[in-house]
Formats: sequence, structure tokens, C-alpha cells
Amino acid sequence: MQMEQIKEKVTDYILEATFAEKEKIKEDTLIFKEGFFDSMGFVMLLGFLEDSFSVKPVDADLVEENFESINAITNFVVRKQAA
Repeated sequence: MQMEQIKEKVTDYILEATFAEKEKIKEDTLIFKEGFFDSMGFVMLLGFLEDSFSVKPVDADLVEENFESINAITNFVVRKQAA
């Protein structure tokens, strides 16, 4: 799957899960710091990544930098798929 396809799928999921208007969440919006996602949202996000991209994060992956924005999540998925 190409990076743009992954980004589009992640974006769609986040917009659907948060009920946010498309204009409110950009590719670099800090989705946790700005209150769009909380800990339960994070757990749901991990399930989505596993189901959609066959990406299973290990404990070392569970750092804010990997999940703080659409760009960060997309880059994380691409790295995990390449590994």
C-alpha cells in the first residue's frame, strides 16, 4: 500500500472516530494534545492499525512520537510494514 493511501485511510478513520470537521484536523495536528483522542481512542487506534494494515505495535513502539498526528501514524505504519 502506498504512503498516500495509508495517510488517506488513517485520516478517514480519525475523522470518523472523533466526529471532527475535516478542517479541524490537519496532517500535522497533534490529535492527543488538542483533545481529539484520549486513552480509549488510542486503544481503538491501535486496533484499527492492526486490522487495516496488519501492523502490531510492540511495547517499544508505544511512544507519543509514533501516534501524535496523521503524519506520524502514517510514517509509523510505513516503517512497520517495511520491517
